Amino acid sequence: MALKDVRLFGRLGKFTWRMLAMVLVGQAISISLGALVARGIGMAEGNDRADTFLYAGLALSVLCIVTAGLMRTPLGLPLGWLCQALTFLTAYIVPMMFAVGLLFLGLWVLCLVQGAKAERLVAEREAAAAVD
Repeated sequence: MALKDVRLFGRLGKFTWRMLAMVLVGQAISISLGALVARGIGMAEGNDRADTFLYAGLALSVLCIVTAGLMRTPLGLPLGWLCQALTFLTAYIVPMMFAVGLLFLGLWVLCLVQGAKAERLVAEREAAAAVD
Protein backbone atom coordinates (compact mmCIF):
# COMPACT_ATOMS: atom_id res chain seq x y z
CA MET A 1 0.00 0.00 0.00
CA ALA A 2 1.51 3.27 -1.13
CA LEU A 3 0.81 5.95 1.44
CA LYS A 4 1.91 8.58 -1.07
CA ASP A 5 -1.45 8.03 -2.76
CA VAL A 6 -3.34 9.09 0.39
CA ARG A 7 -3.89 12.76 -0.36
CA LEU A 8 -5.88 15.39 1.48
CA PHE A 9 -6.70 17.64 -1.48
CA GLY A 10 -6.39 17.93 -5.24
CA ARG A 11 -8.02 16.51 -8.33
CA LEU A 12 -8.59 12.80 -8.68
CA GLY A 13 -8.67 10.50 -11.67
CA LYS A 14 -12.04 9.41 -13.03
CA PHE A 15 -11.86 5.88 -11.61
CA THR A 16 -10.73 7.09 -8.18
CA TRP A 17 -13.41 9.72 -7.71
CA ARG A 18 -16.09 7.28 -8.78
CA MET A 19 -14.97 4.75 -6.17
CA LEU A 20 -14.80 7.42 -3.46
CA ALA A 21 -18.25 8.69 -4.40
CA MET A 22 -19.66 5.19 -3.92
CA VAL A 23 -18.04 4.98 -0.49
CA LEU A 24 -19.68 8.27 0.48
CA VAL A 25 -23.11 7.14 -0.71
CA GLY A 26 -22.83 3.97 1.39
CA GLN A 27 -21.63 6.06 4.29
CA ALA A 28 -24.63 8.38 3.93
CA ILE A 29 -27.00 5.43 4.20
CA SER A 30 -25.23 4.14 7.32
CA ILE A 31 -25.21 7.58 8.93
CA SER A 32 -28.94 7.99 8.23
CA LEU A 33 -29.64 4.71 9.99
CA GLY A 34 -27.35 5.77 12.85
CA ALA A 35 -29.29 9.03 13.14
CA LEU A 36 -32.51 7.07 13.54
CA VAL A 37 -30.88 4.96 16.26
CA ALA A 38 -29.63 8.11 18.01
CA ARG A 39 -33.12 9.59 17.97
CA GLY A 40 -34.63 6.36 19.28
CA ILE A 41 -32.10 6.11 22.11
CA GLY A 42 -32.59 9.78 22.93
CA MET A 43 -36.36 9.42 23.08
CA ALA A 44 -36.12 6.28 25.22
CA GLU A 45 -33.88 8.11 27.68
CA GLY A 46 -36.14 11.17 27.69
CA ASN A 47 -33.44 13.35 26.14
CA ASP A 48 -34.79 16.68 24.88
CA ARG A 49 -32.23 16.68 22.06
CA ALA A 50 -33.45 13.45 20.41
CA ASP A 51 -34.79 15.29 17.37
CA THR A 52 -31.57 17.29 17.15
CA PHE A 53 -29.62 14.02 16.92
CA LEU A 54 -31.81 12.96 14.00
CA TYR A 55 -31.51 16.27 12.15
CA ALA A 56 -27.75 16.47 12.67
CA GLY A 57 -27.30 12.92 11.40
CA LEU A 58 -29.46 13.59 8.37
CA ALA A 59 -27.50 16.78 7.68
CA LEU A 60 -24.28 14.76 7.74
CA SER A 61 -25.87 12.26 5.36
CA VAL A 62 -26.78 15.06 2.97
CA LEU A 63 -23.22 16.40 3.24
CA CYS A 64 -21.91 12.96 2.26
CA ILE A 65 -24.20 12.81 -0.77
CA VAL A 66 -23.34 16.36 -1.87
CA THR A 67 -19.66 15.56 -1.42
CA ALA A 68 -20.08 12.43 -3.56
CA GLY A 69 -21.33 14.70 -6.32
CA LEU A 70 -18.38 17.05 -5.84
CA MET A 71 -15.71 14.34 -5.92
CA ARG A 72 -14.70 15.26 -9.47
CA THR A 73 -13.84 18.81 -8.33
CA PRO A 74 -10.87 19.89 -6.19
CA LEU A 75 -13.30 20.59 -3.33
CA GLY A 76 -14.49 16.98 -3.19
CA LEU A 77 -11.48 15.37 -1.54
CA PRO A 78 -11.20 17.76 1.44
CA LEU A 79 -14.96 17.54 1.98
CA GLY A 80 -14.68 13.76 1.86
CA TRP A 81 -12.09 13.82 4.61
CA LEU A 82 -14.40 16.10 6.59
CA CYS A 83 -17.19 13.54 6.22
CA GLN A 84 -14.85 10.86 7.54
CA ALA A 85 -13.95 12.97 10.59
CA LEU A 86 -17.57 13.91 11.31
CA THR A 87 -18.58 10.26 11.12
CA PHE A 88 -16.20 9.54 13.98
CA LEU A 89 -17.77 12.38 15.97
CA THR A 90 -21.15 10.68 15.74
CA ALA A 91 -19.74 7.97 18.02
CA TYR A 92 -20.20 10.47 20.85
CA ILE A 93 -23.96 9.88 20.57
CA VAL A 94 -24.05 6.27 19.28
CA PRO A 95 -20.84 4.43 20.26
CA MET A 96 -21.21 1.80 17.51
CA MET A 97 -20.77 4.57 14.96
CA PHE A 98 -17.07 4.36 15.81
CA ALA A 99 -17.03 0.96 14.09
CA VAL A 100 -18.92 2.45 11.14
CA GLY A 101 -16.37 5.27 11.00
CA LEU A 102 -13.48 2.80 11.01
CA LEU A 103 -15.08 0.72 8.29
CA PHE A 104 -15.69 3.65 5.98
CA LEU A 105 -12.32 5.25 6.71
CA GLY A 106 -10.70 1.96 5.73
CA LEU A 107 -12.73 1.85 2.52
CA TRP A 108 -11.90 5.50 1.84
CA VAL A 109 -8.15 4.96 2.15
CA LEU A 110 -8.31 1.69 0.20
CA CYS A 111 -10.15 3.39 -2.66
CA LEU A 112 -7.69 6.28 -2.68
CA VAL A 113 -4.71 3.93 -2.90
CA GLN A 114 -6.16 1.35 -5.28
CA GLY A 115 -7.78 4.02 -7.44
CA ALA A 116 -4.44 5.77 -7.92
CA LYS A 117 -2.85 2.40 -8.72
CA ALA A 118 -5.51 1.66 -11.33
CA GLU A 119 -5.08 5.12 -12.85
CA ARG A 120 -1.32 4.52 -13.20
CA LEU A 121 -1.87 1.13 -14.85
CA VAL A 122 -4.32 2.60 -17.36
CA ALA A 123 -1.87 5.42 -18.16
CA GLU A 124 0.95 2.89 -18.69
CA ARG A 125 -1.18 0.77 -21.02
CA GLU A 126 -2.29 3.82 -23.00
CA ALA A 127 1.33 4.94 -23.32
CA ALA A 128 2.39 1.47 -24.46
CA ALA A 129 -0.44 1.35 -26.99
CA ALA A 130 0.56 4.77 -28.35
CA VAL A 131 4.14 3.56 -28.92
CA ASP A 132 3.01 0.47 -30.85
